[in-house]
Amino acid sequence: MLTIHSSPLQGFTDFRFRNAFQRFFGGIDQYIAPYIRVNGNLEIKPGNKRDILPANNSTLNLIPQIITKNADEFLFVAKYVQKLGFTELNWNLGCPYPMIAKRGMGSGLLSMPDKIDEIMTRVFAETDIQVSVKMRLGYESSQEIFHVLPVLERFRLANITIHPRIGKQLYRGEVDLKAFEECLGQTSHKIFYNGDITSVRIFREMKERFPTINHWMIGRGLIADPFLPAMIKADNPVYPENRYEVFNSFHDALFSSYEEALSGQKHLLIKMYSFWEFFIQSFPLSPKFLKKIKKAQSINVYKDVVKQMINNETVNSNLHISGPELP
Repeated sequence: MLTIHSSPLQGFTDFRFRNAFQRFFGGIDQYIAPYIRVNGNLEIKPGNKRDILPANNSTLNLIPQIITKNADEFLFVAKYVQKLGFTELNWNLGCPYPMIAKRGMGSGLLSMPDKIDEIMTRVFAETDIQVSVKMRLGYESSQEIFHVLPVLERFRLANITIHPRIGKQLYRGEVDLKAFEECLGQTSHKIFYNGDITSVRIFREMKERFPTINHWMIGRGLIADPFLPAMIKADNPVYPENRYEVFNSFHDALFSSYEEALSGQKHLLIKMYSFWEFFIQSFPLSPKFLKKIKKAQSINVYKDVVKQMINNETVNSNLHISGPELP
């Protein structure tokens, strides 16, 4: 059975975004929360607590995530999320950003299979929480994963999500589908695919190439084209006739949610602009409006620009048969 999962993007896919997305678009079977990082002091930040609070995720199938290189931190977070009622914790071994990776976390830990083994051994000995892993091929080299997979075979993981890039690539360059295919032959775990699924056409091509994969994770493509998961589920490349009306309602709900949470219009406008760097890819006739959004100095100006853009796209565009394709 085909399932689609939302990949966590730090600073984007928090509970406010998730709830608005689920309300207007759907198509996601499971959401992974942005990672919890405790920095050795065994204290979870208030923002992380709010993000995974069951009351803030009542309509969602949510899995918390941790990023760490320390077994004590892993166990601390595992016990905390279990008290909230969660039965699974995802371990981030994929974050590519140098400030994380160079500290031996995320994809930076993939060159240390012995350390991964040590952490997993303690976690499985000292807690009964289910563990899933989200990982890249490595940080420096795509060969790193082939030293990690044998370690992970020793443990009963819920699943492994593989994004077939190395950390040093960030999100640049092509995904290494050959390496991903090689991974499939070296593990007995349930594998999820993640990386550059940005249209129904691309999903169909990927599904044809990897027919045994039934679980797919979408990150940046989901923000750039919120209709994409439901369209993939329906195997339908045609957008609904009320595409921009639905998007407008989603945008307004998202805006209102952040307006309640953020102090001052400057913070709110910066937040919304960060989303529009993705959203603009669903507005192919309106690239000039992104600069106008960036320059907006007041909420009224911002709202007027968004209204103009949605009207422009609604009036002048034809239905697109595929989603936006990210660089």
